[in-house]
Amino acid sequence: MKINKTIKITDLSNDLARFWKLSGHKIKMIEKAFRQESGTPVFTRQGKYMTQGWTEWTQGFQFGSSLLQYEATDDNYYLNLGRIKTFESMTTHVGHFGVHDHGFNNLSTYGNLWRLMDEGKIPNDGYEKQAYELALKISGAVQAKRWTSIEDGGYIYSFNGPHSLFVDTIRSCRSLIISHLAGHKMLDENDVQIDLIHRSLTHMETTAKYNIYYGKNRDRYDIPGRVAHESIFNVNDGKYRCPNSQQGYSGFTTWTRGLAWAILGFAEQLEFLDTLPDKKYNNTKSLSYYTDLFLEAASITADFYIENSFLDGIPYWDTGAPNIAKNYQNYESNPEDGREPVDSSAAVIAAQGFLRLGNYLDGKNSGKSKKYYQAGLTVAHTIFNAPYISENEEHNGLILHSIYHWPNGWDFVPKNSKIPYGESSMWGDYHARELALYLHRILNGEKYLTFFLGWIESTKTA
Repeated sequence: MKINKTIKITDLSNDLARFWKLSGHKIKMIEKAFRQESGTPVFTRQGKYMTQGWTEWTQGFQFGSSLLQYEATDDNYYLNLGRIKTFESMTTHVGHFGVHDHGFNNLSTYGNLWRLMDEGKIPNDGYEKQAYELALKISGAVQAKRWTSIEDGGYIYSFNGPHSLFVDTIRSCRSLIISHLAGHKMLDENDVQIDLIHRSLTHMETTAKYNIYYGKNRDRYDIPGRVAHESIFNVNDGKYRCPNSQQGYSGFTTWTRGLAWAILGFAEQLEFLDTLPDKKYNNTKSLSYYTDLFLEAASITADFYIENSFLDGIPYWDTGAPNIAKNYQNYESNPEDGREPVDSSAAVIAAQGFLRLGNYLDGKNSGKSKKYYQAGLTVAHTIFNAPYISENEEHNGLILHSIYHWPNGWDFVPKNSKIPYGESSMWGDYHARELALYLHRILNGEKYLTFFLGWIESTKTA
């Protein structure tokens, strides 16, 4: 990536104004055309959102998008839509024991509604707010129950089973933290109380140790900052077995959306740790231990992304895909280049991670703070402009050239092309809105946006 060292948030003002106008149109289009009884919109095929039976992990993004749109535009249509759909459709997600996606589904809906009410952006109804809070309490405990203990810690296991640790599950640690901050006491067998903060820290520690590479000769592909989508453990003895990937090319290459989840997940947890006292957690490890570990993981993955993306900050879907162009890092991205698909959803997730990491390092390491912050703005400028912003009013998607599961062949390949391009995903569109709202609040001088805003005041202001 060629980081634009001079771009400012104010330079994105016109991009954001256009973005929110397009975003609102897309939300209304999906609501009008999509039949909820057929399932959840996941990704587009020829510009129309389709379902994809696997898990309903994108439903919270669908309704959460309306809530972010309301916050940015103050248009009650989107508030009413997001609020009603949350009450109608999201209850099953609160008690869903079969997935690792609580941080995606429930914080995007119940979490955003609670925050909007807490900030006074919607009328404060005490009973309704308690309903949101109860949902968040239970969601965090349900997610924490999905636990595998290993010889040096443990993790929230993926929907693949107790042997499987996904890198993206780091964003579900937010659910455990919010449940704790809401005052929930998670009880297990014999009324044993589970420390939700410690469990979330332990999961992130395990992710940092096993899903992130540091160039320490762990295997022949141990490149600093490389990320394994999945880590496999022997549940009989708790020992680590091998890296793997479900949506990437292999366990020994880097699926870039997993890389992006790591950058964002560790960065926002560093912001959270910044609010806590430095003490030992669960009588084992100090806050500074976790801070140092997460900062190393966030920084090394951010550097790897910067080194392995096109000049404009867009990555290929996997940095080890077999047909990637030689020296592609010296060129602007071209989604239709015919070699391997790019993934804009990885870019939009990483952009927020860069900005948060840069913000966290402000006052701690000015050089790295500036580097990551400007990297975030560079990617944001790319994403909010052609060829990535979807200005076609007939296309359901908001951000183009997103990839879901290329190994499984789920992504739509246009006629006369060997690769997918031109389509959108519900997670890509939601995270673009989340990124845009993050920038929108800074431009408007509002409180700095964090997942724990209102539960703990951030140490930073916008």
